[in-house]
Amino acid sequence: MSKTYVEDINRNVYDIKNEDNYDYKIQKGLTREIVEEISKQKKDPDWMREIRLKALEAYNNLELPTWGPDLSELKMDEIATYVRPKTGMSNSWEDVPEDIRNTFDKLGIPESEKKSLAGVGAQYDSEVVYHNMKEELIKQGVIYTDMETAVREYPEIVKEHFMKCVPITDHKFVALHAAVWSGGSFVYIPKGVKLEMPLQSYFRLNSPESGQFEHTLIIVEEGASLHFIEGCSAPKYNKVNLHAGCVELYVKDNAYLRYSTIENWSKNMLNLNTKKAIIGKNAQVDWVTGSFGSKISMLYPLSVLNGEGAKTEYTGISFAGEGQNLDTGFKTIHNAPNTSSVVNSKSISKNGGKCTYRSLVKISENAKGSKCSVSCESLMLDDISISDTIPVNDVQTDEVEFSHEAKIGKISDKTIFYLMSRGLSEEDAKAMIVRGFAAPISNELPVEYAVEMNNLINLELEGAIG
Repeated sequence: MSKTYVEDINRNVYDIKNEDNYDYKIQKGLTREIVEEISKQKKDPDWMREIRLKALEAYNNLELPTWGPDLSELKMDEIATYVRPKTGMSNSWEDVPEDIRNTFDKLGIPESEKKSLAGVGAQYDSEVVYHNMKEELIKQGVIYTDMETAVREYPEIVKEHFMKCVPITDHKFVALHAAVWSGGSFVYIPKGVKLEMPLQSYFRLNSPESGQFEHTLIIVEEGASLHFIEGCSAPKYNKVNLHAGCVELYVKDNAYLRYSTIENWSKNMLNLNTKKAIIGKNAQVDWVTGSFGSKISMLYPLSVLNGEGAKTEYTGISFAGEGQNLDTGFKTIHNAPNTSSVVNSKSISKNGGKCTYRSLVKISENAKGSKCSVSCESLMLDDISISDTIPVNDVQTDEVEFSHEAKIGKISDKTIFYLMSRGLSEEDAKAMIVRGFAAPISNELPVEYAVEMNNLINLELEGAIG
């Protein structure tokens, strides 16, 4: 056997399947009647219902993207777009039904909340089933709740921002999202408030042949700061599941937001997510992303640097195994002088998996004095895996500093042999190389999530927990 062979993942804890015991599951497909029924089930105000119907019209008029992975296996008439579990939302884990609570217990969510989080939201299928935040944050005017509550209790703020950062005509799956969205998080950080501990939302899809379409809307006012963590997972089924969430981030002047994501969807999932940030003067948004699951991913967070001195950094890693096509990357638009962006992307592919880094850097004519540095590195663990880099750089002024570096390499038998000659086992030698490659990303995560990421890498490498 080749010294560079790596076993497939044993997902154990992530593949927990609960009985598909829902309170309500809408019929499969996507029609006006289905969208209106979702709106009725959600008790939408008229303005939200109108957004949904307008989005459905846009969805029907837009074509599937043709430049990325093949999405022909997605059949919307085989997907249920709304599944309500047999529970409402609670601020006590003890009130969450036992089977759902046990799933989140095994994923470590309640324990993480006790140790290191200022607030937690947990979504199961289409609804948030648990939400809680520390009392001292409420006293500071922080709002952290589910999106449905935000629509009811803060309608003017939601109307001003919902699908304005990401317009419904952006692409076909944004339009789909806006038509059938359910669940998600709403965060408002008042001017000058700096959160010392992160907030986290965790999204768990359990129901087969269904989709999850959560909406995350975060507003960080002037001089405020926040670290928001997003986690997601699902058990594996034999038929396609769909994830098409949307994240809209508004980060005002002199504010800071770090948005960290660990995605571990199952390998029957099509992950077609959209994330975008609008960044003000001297403000900063940092993205930290780990993609370890899904059959197909198409995910390219976008930072729009609208204020002078605005900054953004992207640090991401993807790990594709057999049957996976992870098409990920980052987009940044420099719209103001003296803005800066730093991109550090890494990918690992094995067993014929495919990783593609796809990026856009646009530096507009009035963004003089701006800086951009892009580095993308790919590590292939065998002779049959695929790694591509597809950058688009549009620089419209000479008064910038811009660099782009790409490296694609294969883990070598000679390196493995050398490490084994120094006393390491074959498995430990592989793990040392891959962990060293991934270290810059795990170093950017809070301890608990760095541990989770390293555990996922271990699962991919060793094929077993422990």
